[in-house]
Amino acid sequence: MTENTAPANPAPERFDPAIADTRWQQVWESRQSFRADDSSAKPRSYVLEMFPYPSGRIHIGHVRNYTMGDVLARYKRMRGFEVLHPMGWDAFGMPAENAAMEKGVHPGGWTRDNIANMKAQLKRLGFALDWSREIATCEPEYYGHEQSLFLDLYAAGLVYRKESTVNWDPVDMTVLANEQVIDGRGWRSGALVEKRKLNQWFLKITDFADELLEGLSTLDKWPEKVRTMQENWIGKSQGLQFRFDLSNGESVEVYTTRPDTIFGASFVAVAADHPIAQGVAAVNCEAANFIALCKKGGTTAAELETAEKLGFDTGIGAKHPLTGKYLPVYIANFVLMEYGTGAIMAVPGHDQRDFDFATKYELPILRVVAADPADANKPFAGEAEAGDGVLVNSDFLNGMNVADAKAAVIGRAQSEGWGEGKTVWRLRDWGVSRQRYWGTPIPFVHCEVCGVVPVPKKQLPVTLPDDVSFDVPGNPLDRHPTWKHVDCPQCGHPARRETDTLDTFVDSSWYFLRFASQPEDRPFDPEEIKRWLPVEQYIGGIEHAILHLLYARFWTRALARIGKIEVTEPFGSLFTQGMVTHETYERRNPENGQPVFFSPTEVERSGDGATLKADGAPVEVGRVIKMSKSKKNVVDPDEIVAKYGADAIRWFMLSDSPPERDLPWSEAGIEGCARFVQRLWRLFGQYDAAASGEDKALDRKAHQTVHAVASDIEALGFNKAVARIYELTGAIEKAAPSASRSAAIRKVLLLVAPMMPHLAEEAHARFRTGLIADEAWPEVDPALLVDDEVTVAIQVKGKLRDTLTVAKGTPKEELERLALASEKVQRALEGAEVKKVIVVPDRLVNLVA
Repeated sequence: MTENTAPANPAPERFDPAIADTRWQQVWESRQSFRADDSSAKPRSYVLEMFPYPSGRIHIGHVRNYTMGDVLARYKRMRGFEVLHPMGWDAFGMPAENAAMEKGVHPGGWTRDNIANMKAQLKRLGFALDWSREIATCEPEYYGHEQSLFLDLYAAGLVYRKESTVNWDPVDMTVLANEQVIDGRGWRSGALVEKRKLNQWFLKITDFADELLEGLSTLDKWPEKVRTMQENWIGKSQGLQFRFDLSNGESVEVYTTRPDTIFGASFVAVAADHPIAQGVAAVNCEAANFIALCKKGGTTAAELETAEKLGFDTGIGAKHPLTGKYLPVYIANFVLMEYGTGAIMAVPGHDQRDFDFATKYELPILRVVAADPADANKPFAGEAEAGDGVLVNSDFLNGMNVADAKAAVIGRAQSEGWGEGKTVWRLRDWGVSRQRYWGTPIPFVHCEVCGVVPVPKKQLPVTLPDDVSFDVPGNPLDRHPTWKHVDCPQCGHPARRETDTLDTFVDSSWYFLRFASQPEDRPFDPEEIKRWLPVEQYIGGIEHAILHLLYARFWTRALARIGKIEVTEPFGSLFTQGMVTHETYERRNPENGQPVFFSPTEVERSGDGATLKADGAPVEVGRVIKMSKSKKNVVDPDEIVAKYGADAIRWFMLSDSPPERDLPWSEAGIEGCARFVQRLWRLFGQYDAAASGEDKALDRKAHQTVHAVASDIEALGFNKAVARIYELTGAIEKAAPSASRSAAIRKVLLLVAPMMPHLAEEAHARFRTGLIADEAWPEVDPALLVDDEVTVAIQVKGKLRDTLTVAKGTPKEELERLALASEKVQRALEGAEVKKVIVVPDRLVNLVA
């Protein structure tokens, strides 16, 4: 490439980001510099950041995430890789429907406007993205293929429909996710939430529990914390499933992971939906009222863990299989029908939940595990003891450790026929039905003759109707006058479309495949997937450690099982970046005492305090916390880019804090980065291609820095790379003019190209043609990576008195001679006789006087 797109020399005294940013962004776009070539013979690198929800504005947290991925993608291009670095939008979801209700806009229009705004923001930051592969999950071109894949999974028996308990908001007339239930009320309406049973669609993720668990051991480039979180969520446990015979002639099955504690059982508890509970409620009004109360509570184990433990004594007894004693059977609000058998053996002494319940209802709390047999009758100190130990008060188990006792009880149960050892999983099948409009329509119809019928693929996509209204609570698809009315594709009789839409986590469970391959007539080409997948580096927040990442792993394995792809793990390496934080500014509302927050732009910061610009009165400076729109402690990237330029904000995101840790936002910090941009601009202006002379020390420093920065970028240690570039820059500034100095300047220019691409392009164009984005990473001379000289510390009586710079490998005798010749050493000796000399080659000379 010979075209020179920069203005002619001489260069301006200062770098002007307002001009340079726009110029080079336009050049990259016109040349499609970052478009991935599927036919390239180069080695491939797929770099991906978790795609954003189009909420309206990019925030600083996004900037940090995407800057990290961008540096890696640009670096990989310089190392000769064909790089795929795409961007898209996780565009379905409740916020768009909320906007429709609150602002009277259509979810589609609101979403697409937000996408346009955020795309423009990303472009202003100079990210090396392949926009030709942009996807938005709300477009039929995407979700039509998702419907096709859903039908493939259905045909393979991995999709089914069953009745399930949900949170129902009777005012908004919609199902709420657990996190949308606050203190038993709908987060929007404030209405008391009810539990209802609805037919829901499920994906059989439990069929992959073993695979998903075992696969974690292959993900050695994932954070250990994330793998542990997924392992706990999958929750494989070995235990005992057995039955209690009941006093009413029936029996109840329970499962326990602690069969060793069976002698500590003091009651049995069943879920409100359990057949035993329903049978009692049919003849007992108080039981029925209690069950109704339970239905107003939470629906997850996490919620019930913190809720008050409530129970109803059924009057039924459960016969203990080993002691023959009868234990009371309770209906309890903390037992879920969806978990295990819907009934539990309660051991209050060694389970906190059971302890709380037994304390409330004055039930026995027995110790059956102790740290020492001598503690068999030791009272509990106000809480359960769930730890390890030896068995006590447990008949034939006494003296055994927990593991042996578990095996002994399981063996006894199996030999006597009242139970069996069993492996169970915490993981539950994935319920994907959502009773809302703004999501992927589930491609099925309901026919009174044929039942539930899949939509033929030739009729896909099943698109959302545009003519919907949100002036009435509930799902607009349910009340649409025409959309849901269709003929059955099987028999032709009148039928009804499925009006549920898919959970948005489905959309994000395969988007990385669509980025890699985008044929019009199918979701992807398996050969193209094989060439690009797995993603080499995936970057995103730790908050997605479980659901998104687990669902993406499941979806990939499910598609592999049915022969659609060969890859089984989607992300080879995962990095979870820290958040960007900022202090808060607030005052208390005198009427209700609630905090009123102010944005950084509304506040004048000075010293240790702050005042509101509007009235000059003080505001309280709060803690440094994650940036949040509700707390107004957000910083608009557009304002920062306009004031300092894209490269300054990119450099700030890479500096100081390790990328896995939180980064406190600092106006002083961004100003310092802007100054460094100008400092580099001045340094680049000192490049002299005609310079002569050698500076061996600077050559060595430059090559060592290039090598170290490459290693840092590959390890995502961006703050370390930044520190090394600062150090090399300082060394160059101090060096005398020479060919070595100019070569080092050129190396710095190439090193910062992935980090400060606009500055690098502008400087590069002053003395080279073509784009620096197309340049190779600087070569390293291996001989210069090894130091020829070393610094040796000289100590007198163990205290440092001088240092010597000598050739590496200098003999001990010469080091001793040089040390004794030092004026600083002679002053420290004060004429005393040296009795002993200790020499550590290349490191230390210690004189003992």
